[in-house]
Amino acid sequence: MAKLQHTIDIIQSLDERAMAAARARQDNLTKPQGSLGRLEELSIKVAGIKGVDIPRIQHKAVITMAGDHGVAAEGVSAYPAEVTPQMVYNFLRGGAAINVLARHVGARVVVVDMGIAVDLEPHPELIVRKIGYGTKNMAKGPAMTRQEAIRAIETGIEIVEGEVARGLDIVATGDMGIGNTTPSSAIVAAITGESVANVTGRGTGLDDAQLKEKIATIERALTLNRPDPTDGLDVLAKLGGFEIGGLAGVILGAAANRVPVVIDGFISGAAALIATVLCPRVADYLIAAHNSVEIGHRAMLRRMRLVPLFDLNLRLGEGTGAALGISMVEAGVKVLAEMATFAEAGVSEASDKVDSALS
Repeated sequence: MAKLQHTIDIIQSLDERAMAAARARQDNLTKPQGSLGRLEELSIKVAGIKGVDIPRIQHKAVITMAGDHGVAAEGVSAYPAEVTPQMVYNFLRGGAAINVLARHVGARVVVVDMGIAVDLEPHPELIVRKIGYGTKNMAKGPAMTRQEAIRAIETGIEIVEGEVARGLDIVATGDMGIGNTTPSSAIVAAITGESVANVTGRGTGLDDAQLKEKIATIERALTLNRPDPTDGLDVLAKLGGFEIGGLAGVILGAAANRVPVVIDGFISGAAALIATVLCPRVADYLIAAHNSVEIGHRAMLRRMRLVPLFDLNLRLGEGTGAALGISMVEAGVKVLAEMATFAEAGVSEASDKVDSALS
């Protein structure tokens, strides 16, 4: 708990001076002010996060965390739990969608076993930080102990600190875990107060009857566990997953080190909700990549006051949307750093022409 509390304590507000300097430069680049829209906003936000007038993004990573969920025994997923380790092996071979998109944007994929239900074969690219062999069934009791929740978050902090030591400039969050839309729906319902039906989707492709049972399962879990929405650790322990806790730690650890965090979809959103309940300041460090097809994702984004960068009907997870989000953030930062000002380009500003005409 000491590491978690220390991390929360050192998260600072954004650097207003750096943001003002970045905004002033944007206003003097060879374009009408504001004409690059959210690309300009992204560059100013990253300046504030990093505390640098003209930030650079070179070292990029997607941290994809995996874990299994006891609630999968309730039939809440169209896929069996065996798919979790199979997909992790696919990540390690470089054959998954996240590998393709990470290569596309020049990011490393960091794969972490936070709680897969089986032991995987050793691999040089696999980080094993297993909190347990899957969570317990939240429909029958807490998913994990409070101490396990703390360990999961602190493990995520340690993982991202390792990347920071390697020169990390921006991080994206990703996930893998069969059944993990169920705890994510439970988390958003618990924290936002939305009805379970309004925040629960079909996940990997449930039919109407299966969706109805999924909603009922989450409602039972909430009634049984009674999570405290003001206590992020309580919500995580009673409803969450080890990978969700780990990603919450990644978010907190990145913010403590002034690293921007591009969050992916629904599961990453659940981790971000936990992180922002634990430390509201962390929301300033978040960039929402996309609008997930999962209906509960919008409630998450509203709660955190985040506007996604795009909507491509994505629902895969793994960090795929966040990888694409990195590309947009990098584009905004490059415009700020590499585009010429009016003075540098020898181009007259519109305001100068107006002043001359009036004089």
